[in-house]
Formats: sequence, structure tokens, C-alpha cells
Amino acid sequence: MSLKATLIPGDGIGPEVAAAARLVLDAAASSPISWEECEAGGDYIGRYGKPLPDETVQSIRRTGVALKGPITTPVGSGFRSVNVELRKRLDLYANFRPARTMPGVKSRYDGVDLMVVRENTEGLYSGLEHIVVPGVVESLRVITEKGSERIVRYAFELARRQGRRRVTAVHKANILKLSDGLFLEVARRVARDFPDIEYDEAIVDATAMRLVMDPASFDVLVMENLFGDIVSDLAAGLVGGLGLAPSSNIGEHAAMFEAVHGSAPDIAGKGIANPTALILAGAMMLHHMGDHEGGDRVERGVIQVLEEGSCRTADLGGSASTRAFAEAVAAVSST
Repeated sequence: MSLKATLIPGDGIGPEVAAAARLVLDAAASSPISWEECEAGGDYIGRYGKPLPDETVQSIRRTGVALKGPITTPVGSGFRSVNVELRKRLDLYANFRPARTMPGVKSRYDGVDLMVVRENTEGLYSGLEHIVVPGVVESLRVITEKGSERIVRYAFELARRQGRRRVTAVHKANILKLSDGLFLEVARRVARDFPDIEYDEAIVDATAMRLVMDPASFDVLVMENLFGDIVSDLAAGLVGGLGLAPSSNIGEHAAMFEAVHGSAPDIAGKGIANPTALILAGAMMLHHMGDHEGGDRVERGVIQVLEEGSCRTADLGGSASTRAFAEAVAAVSST
């Protein structure tokens, strides 16, 4: 029985790393994957009048899962982030980003293995901004009881599924007493439903300091949207950078898997981009679809190729092309 998935190549290096990830997943999946390839990004505004065509959203609703390459988001002007739009329209409320030391990849720490769980649909990323008077802009940071409850519960359920020992709620309730106060109130209530898992709390700035001093002191961290965006990138820097950082966006009826990094238009078309993050995101997608053997094969393939060290992209000190790295991983993952 084939697996169904939507593939969104994106722009910049997106099509290159998406093709690489597809090559590996087709080799490793326990059942054939039936792909629906769809478009999104600024390159398609002329064709559809917007960067996110309705057909792309409908495809994800139909298949239930998507693998998405990076998409350029204009800074300070232009269209709204396609990533944010997809998360809102599909209610992909939970963002999960693992940060794990990879064998053979030089990083500042050994033995890092933590998970950042980020609320994905509210907070400052609600996009509720307006000009009060010329020169003064107000942005609304929305924290709700419903949003807090379901993201904290997701973090605890994830911790239980993966045999984790502790969940840390990251906050700024010493200053943001109402919004983050509500988040902590809900987190404490949810924690009582999981007596087998330790629960503690940490202020976000202190968390950042602890991460760069002793990342092993954390296990699963859960937080609101903006804090999660920043902390997850920091965590990726502890294990070798964004080129190794996969991400999942989970909702009740759909899920989207992507690399954390951007579209890197400066190297687009050169065939040198590191596809590891999107390949690992594909492994997460297979696990989500119930193909745990396929997901494990992808992860083992990435680890073995990186550990051997003979086939690495330029950002990891090698000279392999995007395609060559994917072929090496696919060869291992297919067995």
C-alpha cells in the first residue's frame, strides 16, 4: 500500500534539497510514496496572485502530510511568510525541533540530545499589527488558555512517547505576568496529568545562558511562539548549525515537515546545499505516517554517512554535491 504525501519544493535551494530528500525517502520507505508536487513562494505570485495557491493547501488536506523545502520570506515588506500562513490555515499548532549531536560533525558539545516544542499559531506571530500614529507601531502578543494547554500537553505526550524524563516550561512571567502567567498556570495544571515525567520552569533569558553553558541540563523544552523560534535556532547552533536541523509542524488533521534553515538564494542552483535537515525532516514524516522502519533507515543512513566522513557538503568541511550526499545516504538507507 502506497503512502501519500505532498511535496512543496519551495524556492532558492529548496528544489535542490527537496529532490535530494525525495531520493532518500523513496529508497528508504517501506512502501512506495505517492507524491503530489505543489507550488508555493514568491515566484508564483504572478501565476496565482498570491504566494500560497489554494491548490497547495487542498493537497495537504487531502494527503494529510507535506514535505516542504525552504521558501524565501521578504524582510520588512512584501508578502506574509508562507510558513506562517500554512501553519495558520492548517492549524499546525505544535512545532517540534530536535537538536542532537551527530557523529562525525564537529560542534562545541558532545552528547547534546534535547527537544524544543514551540507553540506555532499565536503569540507575536499572530501578525496582529497596526500603526497607532506615524512612527508608532503596536503588535499584539496573543496567549490563550486553549493554545497553551494543547502545546504543553503535546510536549508531555511527546516526552512520554520518546522516553524522556523532564519537561521544562520556558517563560518570561516575571515581566509578562498576565500572558506568560497564564501559560505557566496552564503548564502546571497539565503537568499534574503526567506524574511519571518531571516538570520544571525556566525564564527564557536564563534558558539561553544555560543552553550555551550546559545544554545537557535540558531534555524537553516547551514555550510560546517567538521564544521557541529563537531558542530552537540556538539549539541547532549547539550541534553543528541549521543545516542539520529538521522540524515538524503538527495539527489535528495535517502535518508539515521542513528544514529549519532558509532558502539561501546566494547558493541556489550551485548544487552545493546541505540537504541533511530536510532528509531528517523526511525521516520524521515517515515516523508520523507510521513507517517507523523507514524512518529509522533514513536516520541510520544519515548518521553512517556523516560518521564515515568521506561524503560531506562544503558547510561540513567536504566537497560533495547535494545530489552526491543524497545518493550516499540513499544507498545506505535502502538496505
